[in-house]
Amino acid sequence: MAGGREIKTKIKSVQNTRKVTRALEMVSASKIRKAQERMKTSRPYARAMKQVIGHLAQAHTDYQHPFMVERQDVKRVGYIIISSDRGLAGGLNNNLFRKTLGEVRGWQDKGAEIDVVTIGQKASVFFRRIKVNMLASVSHLGDDPKLDQLIGVIKVMLDAYTEGKLDRVYLVYNDFVNTMTQRAAFDQLLPLPAAGTQVARHDWDYIYEPDAATVLEHVITRYIESLVYQAVLENIASEHAARMVAMKAASDNASKLIDTLQLVYNKARQAAITQEISEIVGGAAAV
Repeated sequence: MAGGREIKTKIKSVQNTRKVTRALEMVSASKIRKAQERMKTSRPYARAMKQVIGHLAQAHTDYQHPFMVERQDVKRVGYIIISSDRGLAGGLNNNLFRKTLGEVRGWQDKGAEIDVVTIGQKASVFFRRIKVNMLASVSHLGDDPKLDQLIGVIKVMLDAYTEGKLDRVYLVYNDFVNTMTQRAAFDQLLPLPAAGTQVARHDWDYIYEPDAATVLEHVITRYIESLVYQAVLENIASEHAARMVAMKAASDNASKLIDTLQLVYNKARQAAITQEISEIVGGAAAV
């Protein structure tokens, strides 16, 4: 059995760790409300953009935008992967990366090559270690990201698809369900999926000014940017929720460990006292 001094040192160390985990839990608990408000505020715009794109997809026009054309032979697939910049969020990032690797291997088994754009430090570090081609990355967006910070990496993927270098583009992020549940989401960005833009059928058409190509180019680009921005906000809310839950679990485990170590310390102390008494009694008897 370890000595009392070693046990006391370990108890002190666990107590210091508990202070850190409790502080991180309180920080995430205070930030999650603002993150949820930002996320919910941007959702109506994202839904409205999906509705507009759904109407455009059903419009009967002679011009068909390249982003709406389905390519049968998929030779190269692009992923926009969103993660957190910091760790200590439980299995949030690892679960997302594991499922992403499963999707990537599925395309590689079909002979497709993979290009990746990462948003977040964790994704950037992780995907640099595996055999994928990283086109661009951005990190340290903060808790209140701006669309301007994302336009660069989005444009890299849009230009690659327009030039025919990519045949599919997917968006990967953690979707915020509630405080206790966050799920890995895989959304197809390009070509625009018909299943993802379903709206009520209509018989009317659009009149484009100045022309269909200009209008669709602008609207579809704004649509994709809104989806990526919404995904970033969902991921930030998921990060704070996961960190709050993980740090609370860590604090609870630290408290249990402290109680266990305190019990071990008391037993060690009682054993030492008993031994001293036995030695005193034994010495007196010898005299």
